[in-house]
Amino acid sequence: MGKKILGLFLYFGVIPLGLSLIPFAIAYDKLMITSLVPLILGGVLIGFFASKRLQKQDRLKELAIVFLLPLAYTAVLWAVFMLITGGFSGAMAWLIYCIFHIAMAPIFFLASLMGEGRLFLWAPLAYELSFVFGILLAILIKKDWKAFGFNRKQLLSVLTVFVLAMATGATVQWQRSKTVLPSYGFDYGGGYSSTDLYPYEVLNPENKLPKLSEPATFTIKDLSEMPVLDGAEAAFPVYSAFANATYENIEGVMGEVKEVVTFTNTIYAYERLLSGEVDIYFGAEPSKEQLEMAERAGKELVMTPIGKEAFVFFVNPDNKVDSLTVSEIREIYSGTITNWSALEGKNEKIIAFQRPKNSGSQTLLEKIMGDTPIMKPLKEEVPEGMGGIIEQVADYRNYDNSIGFSFRFFATGMNANPDIKLLAINGVEPSPENIASGTYPFTASLYAISLKDNPKSTIDPFLAWMKGQQGQEIIEKIGYIKIGE
Repeated sequence: MGKKILGLFLYFGVIPLGLSLIPFAIAYDKLMITSLVPLILGGVLIGFFASKRLQKQDRLKELAIVFLLPLAYTAVLWAVFMLITGGFSGAMAWLIYCIFHIAMAPIFFLASLMGEGRLFLWAPLAYELSFVFGILLAILIKKDWKAFGFNRKQLLSVLTVFVLAMATGATVQWQRSKTVLPSYGFDYGGGYSSTDLYPYEVLNPENKLPKLSEPATFTIKDLSEMPVLDGAEAAFPVYSAFANATYENIEGVMGEVKEVVTFTNTIYAYERLLSGEVDIYFGAEPSKEQLEMAERAGKELVMTPIGKEAFVFFVNPDNKVDSLTVSEIREIYSGTITNWSALEGKNEKIIAFQRPKNSGSQTLLEKIMGDTPIMKPLKEEVPEGMGGIIEQVADYRNYDNSIGFSFRFFATGMNANPDIKLLAINGVEPSPENIASGTYPFTASLYAISLKDNPKSTIDPFLAWMKGQQGQEIIEKIGYIKIGE
């Protein structure tokens, strides 16, 4: 018995621990490959030589069933923790799982950092399956099948436990996949943005910011009087162009002295406005929660409309549906209508994407929904910082049966996607003419929002300039609709 325990400790403890350290010694940007390849190759080799040694000692038949036990152990352990966590690999319970699988601790540590929860199962399973394959390979070469035997009842018991445990864990994963998607991930804007904003940055010498046909009639020379700007992702080109046109020596200011054109997205930019870090916030109207936040902070908002925009819904071009009514939108996002066939489309489940709470587009969806409750959004698992995996609202995926929403300028200009189709609402297309006339039902205003008690003397004339001829010229050149139309 002592030799059996020592063998298991060596083959399924010490050796896999050494193999799991390999990803630390090489580049691990592709963690699945750098983790699984050494475990698979190592498992085959160790299993092969272990088999050869045990055949010489005539002990292979005695230990055969023992080498299958780790597979059942891994499957049962994984199934138990899948049930405990609901399949969320960022749950703290997985730390306990790692203790029970301490030989894989180095890989599990990297998996936690990089959001690769799949390795909680596949790392130990890859080694254990490869180990068994190595044993079978040694026997196949020697053609000594008599040396390898199982008690049939033991074999059936182990395999039954393994299959049932794997099926249990897979069922949890399948249920979770209905509401949680794998992460796309992105690197733009420090992680705040879903698209590359560099083409609209002031310091980009080849930026796409529109230029005025004549010198600006309003400029700000004094650095201390330059309002700090921030806002929504879709509004970044607008306020970046405003600063580029009116802030004198903006390249020098941004490059050496002070960052006056910033981007931290709708949610954080609004918080920065209330805290005084930002002077003007650009985006859609605030949500109910954001208005309450301003009230609690004792701040009065000055909301200046500077342009018009359409709030649009879009689908894959292969979708037969071209138009939805307002009531159908409500029924989709409340979960009442769940299949495109109910809307004269294909017999496919509707995958309805949303945006994070308090984002500009989600706020407009809430306004459209009125008192109709919105169903829980699809989520995704993403790595966060050092050693964390979090759940957040999943970004739009262009599946054949999906539907999403955004602002027209963002969807067709700033983050243009040729593989989406904008839907008409109540039969009205979101065209510039229909937006300008207000015929399109979901026409929204783009606001420049400031605080009434802000002492900067340049804010009011700057806002007036935005609404004037030159400010509106920039609005139109960017791709929004002028407020005068």
